[in-house]
Amino acid sequence: MAKVSIIGGGSWGIALAVLLQKNGHEICVWSALEKEITMLREFHEHKMLPGVKLPEEIVFTTEDREAVEGKDLLVMAVASSYTRETSHRLSGLVAPKQKILNVAKGIEEHTVMTLSEIIEQEIPQADVAVMSGPSHAEEVGRGIPTTIVVGAKTKETAEYIRSLFMNEVFRVYITPDILGMELGGALKNVVALAAGIADGLGYGDNTKAALITRGITEIARLGTAMGGKFETFCGLTGIGDLIVTCASMHSRNRRAGILIGQGKTCEEAMAEVKMVVEGVYSAKAAMELARKYKVQMPIIEQVNAVLFEGRSAAQAVKELMLRDKKLEVSDLPWPPVTVQQPV
Repeated sequence: MAKVSIIGGGSWGIALAVLLQKNGHEICVWSALEKEITMLREFHEHKMLPGVKLPEEIVFTTEDREAVEGKDLLVMAVASSYTRETSHRLSGLVAPKQKILNVAKGIEEHTVMTLSEIIEQEIPQADVAVMSGPSHAEEVGRGIPTTIVVGAKTKETAEYIRSLFMNEVFRVYITPDILGMELGGALKNVVALAAGIADGLGYGDNTKAALITRGITEIARLGTAMGGKFETFCGLTGIGDLIVTCASMHSRNRRAGILIGQGKTCEEAMAEVKMVVEGVYSAKAAMELARKYKVQMPIIEQVNAVLFEGRSAAQAVKELMLRDKKLEVSDLPWPPVTVQQPV
């Protein structure tokens, strides 16, 4: 049995708390929000996970020391925009080599740092790992079979974390490619906004398939330029996560995109979704990285134009369709032309 703290009382953290408690571990859930902890203590249910009952054995706290000290693993499950603030707040309590598993997805807008890089900067003494993949909280909380990936700097850390989470409905793979995992997890949220916008405009399956396929091409193009492994973008934390986020109504990014496609502003869409829409925060950072690494990302460029520059969703689609003619895969050679000699 391990002692695990979930840092963040949102739906994803709570789903993982339920999973880990069922695996026999001692679970503490921490939130900076007193109202959130009060709700969890009183109802033993998260409002975004109706029907998922939280075991009485789970401890809920707002006390930093209670959440951090003596724990075998801290699961960082706060929204990406709060990762730095929370890491800074808890840093002084984290022991040398204490393991922290980041399960949020995003890129910090003003620094273009990944979330694990932020945690390592704020808590340099920690052993930081990442978990990502196609995994909606609504399904994990209900025990629906899910497959996910843990990335760490050492195989030993990855295998230890896998041993805590893995069971008959939650399969865990491991990888050393933390960067590729995090870029796939963050950038797919921006493409999911585009997929939702297309749905909101009333477009169909053809459009969705094109956005998913060309979207992973853009993600892999940037990710490999930054040092991620191409195989990672072909796997669960790349195309797998992109498919589920673009296709599911559990996806807050897709839901926000639908509302934007129907004519709502970015702010109105986020207010209606009532959850953090991570793709909005990652979109600008993605474009900054594209410029830095001189990589073309036309879908993500158009998402930025719709979110922040007042371009209509319909015009953004038109811009994508009328781009310069391209090869689908630029480095595939044409076979040599053979001239048939007359008999």
